[in-house]
Amino acid sequence: LEILVTVLNENDNSPVFAQPNLTRTVPEDTKVDTAIVAREELSATDADLDTIYYELTTTVQDTDGYFAIRGVNNPEIYLQKALDYDKFNSTTLLLYARDRPVTSSDPTKTATATITIVIEQSDTRAPWFLPCTFLHGDTSVCISSPYSGRVNISEMSTDPLLLEPGPIYAVDPDYTISDRIVYSIVGGNTDEVFSVDADTGNLTMNKIVTSPDSFLLQVMATQASNIRKYSIASVEIKVISKSNYPPYFEKGVYNGTVFVGLPQRSFVYQAGDPSTPLVIMAMDEDFPDV
Repeated sequence: LEILVTVLNENDNSPVFAQPNLTRTVPEDTKVDTAIVAREELSATDADLDTIYYELTTTVQDTDGYFAIRGVNNPEIYLQKALDYDKFNSTTLLLYARDRPVTSSDPTKTATATITIVIEQSDTRAPWFLPCTFLHGDTSVCISSPYSGRVNISEMSTDPLLLEPGPIYAVDPDYTISDRIVYSIVGGNTDEVFSVDADTGNLTMNKIVTSPDSFLLQVMATQASNIRKYSIASVEIKVISKSNYPPYFEKGVYNGTVFVGLPQRSFVYQAGDPSTPLVIMAMDEDFPDV
């Protein structure tokens, strides 16, 4: 009697990853749809020769949606959404390998691989002139105010000019790169009156100013290793007559009268003349017409 025996394969083996722990460094400016970890490095094996089903999740809050796998049977990890170093600079992904579909009611065996992703900041932003204010709380955009200063007509200053709201200064906002900044004047410098120190940003005079016309300089801050990354700030230099005298009040003491019960912003009147508002006036002999 010949008896044919068929041995059924019992699902008694779990899927196995060749590398259960992986680390990848990803530049911030990596293009969407770029493969981050190849399929060959992530494919699991199963001694039961079952079809493997994959699922990818993240363990770090607010990093969902940036990385994905190509398909339920293809574990290649690719970039699904553009990265922003200011939002996060690392995340940890968990790749699950199952020998049954997620929806299956059959007993399932699972393996897990941990993929650590480190984001490397890229040179994506132009220099910022300081001080600056973030736009609507977005730390990737910082808006600076124009600089302003003044010089005396027909007078040569040998010191760096004092400016508001501060000296000319720019930084590389890609702070892990922190490229050196180079300064230059690219507009408004009539007759080459001014020059800027390429390294410090200090603004100085080359010659005296003989006209009362103001200057509106355009100062450019360029990254030393990437001239395509630059920003331009405006610097208004007013030309004024030299001040030799301090301002003074017309009177040493002013006397006024107020009435009980008046609303806010009501006039204070001159003492002894309740029909004439009290006016406090100052003069300056350097500016008789002001």
